Amino acid sequence: MRMNPQLKEKVIESITSVLPITGIVLLLSITLAPLHPGLFLMFLFGAILLIIGMGFFTLGADMAMIPMGEGIGVVMSRSKKMLRLLAVFFVLGVLVTIAEPDLQVLAEQVPSIPNQVLIWTVAAGVGVFLVVSELRILFKIPLSYTLLFFYGLIFFLTIFTPNTFVPVSFDAGGVTTGPITVPFLMALGIGLASMRSDKNSSNDSFGLIALCSIGPILAVQLLGIFYQPGESSYTTATIIEAVDTKEAAAYFFMGFPSYAKEVAVSLLPIFLVFAVFQLLFRRFHFHQLLRILFGLLYTYIGLVMFLTGVNVGFMPVGQYMGAALASGQFKWLLIPIGMAIGYCIVRAEPAVQVLVKQVEEVSNGSIAQKTMQTALSVGIAAAVGLSMLRILLGIPLLFFLIPGYVISLIMTFFVPQMFTGIAFDSGGVASGAMTSTFLLPFAMGACEAIGGNVLMDAFGIVAMVAMTPLCTIQLLGLGGKVRERLQKKRLADGQAALSEDCIVYFD
Repeated sequence: MRMNPQLKEKVIESITSVLPITGIVLLLSITLAPLHPGLFLMFLFGAILLIIGMGFFTLGADMAMIPMGEGIGVVMSRSKKMLRLLAVFFVLGVLVTIAEPDLQVLAEQVPSIPNQVLIWTVAAGVGVFLVVSELRILFKIPLSYTLLFFYGLIFFLTIFTPNTFVPVSFDAGGVTTGPITVPFLMALGIGLASMRSDKNSSNDSFGLIALCSIGPILAVQLLGIFYQPGESSYTTATIIEAVDTKEAAAYFFMGFPSYAKEVAVSLLPIFLVFAVFQLLFRRFHFHQLLRILFGLLYTYIGLVMFLTGVNVGFMPVGQYMGAALASGQFKWLLIPIGMAIGYCIVRAEPAVQVLVKQVEEVSNGSIAQKTMQTALSVGIAAAVGLSMLRILLGIPLLFFLIPGYVISLIMTFFVPQMFTGIAFDSGGVASGAMTSTFLLPFAMGACEAIGGNVLMDAFGIVAMVAMTPLCTIQLLGLGGKVRERLQKKRLADGQAALSEDCIVYFD
């Protein structure tokens, strides 16, 4: 039986994405952080599921999530009834967020507030800012002004937010834009902007994820201020490892049902919204609907395999390696090793694959996928390196976030608007499933081994991962702008020289 050619291509792409991080873990396992055979076996099983799952997911996103988002965005942008439109966007934002798998993980880590209270608060934050995003596109408000205002509000509120809630609030902004919401929200933004015919319409295709990442930060800050939580505590997770291949396979089989249910619950709201939309507007023909349904099936299979692989196989290895490196004689190696892991791990984020492809398509090839990948990798490497430095020295998170966001926001006034939208979207996309299931446990393991405060020092790595691409992607845009100006100057100088030669000749 032959594999679907498109699926085969996606699986090959995912192999090249997952191999670098797998190689680093294998190298560490035979040098500085030896793994027990059972743990190593579970990691290999997880890597296989990760590769196949990413292949299915990216194909499913192309076939279903992106056409659905674009279709809904185009139809909604034609509506003349403003209040009804805004109400639809609020409900849509809440529904696509409420069962995001990464949000469930975060909720489990905040013991001072009930899970459902935190989840509904974050979902409401995304809903409100999806409305803000639509109003921004509708009234053609520059993204840089919007970001400057709301991030100013965020940093003002940190004065009143309980200390343990500052890292959690910024982490919430990263985890809510996960593998399910990113393709849908990105396509929704493209669909909304496509109905405008002005010169800035393509620029406004991006920025939806950026603003939807702000909502959870503000929501959790306000929750921390008004809910008045008790003291938070962190309970050490037990690392489970298999004795043999049969037991390793059993752990994964035990994990499949829970993740199958989790992904089904996550995809159900989007499917229901789409079903109602199709019944009302009849936008898609039968063959398009069939393709979308198959795409949803591929997305479902891919996410179940991916989440099972990273949670069962990668999470315990990340925690163990962080602890092993921090317990060793050369603790400072955490910084360069963390940077190497960060550089490679972003390539294994499924939502990143969707982002770089969308960016290349919308920019008509002027921003290549490889260029975007490199800029993101550099940013995440810096984020993980700085996070390891924070853990080693106990530096407060805001000492990094405030300068980072100030620099990023200043840059928005000097780079092309499209790069601003892409950069702030990238921050939300990069801090996805691999960050919460490998980098966060890696940081927790290191922090525990050193004897630091896990909630204050280890938490916040997601926020760092969400921040650094804002700088690197905008630097990419700034470099392009400088090159363009230099090229124009050379052309102008060449034309001036040619004109002088012509004048001399005729004289």
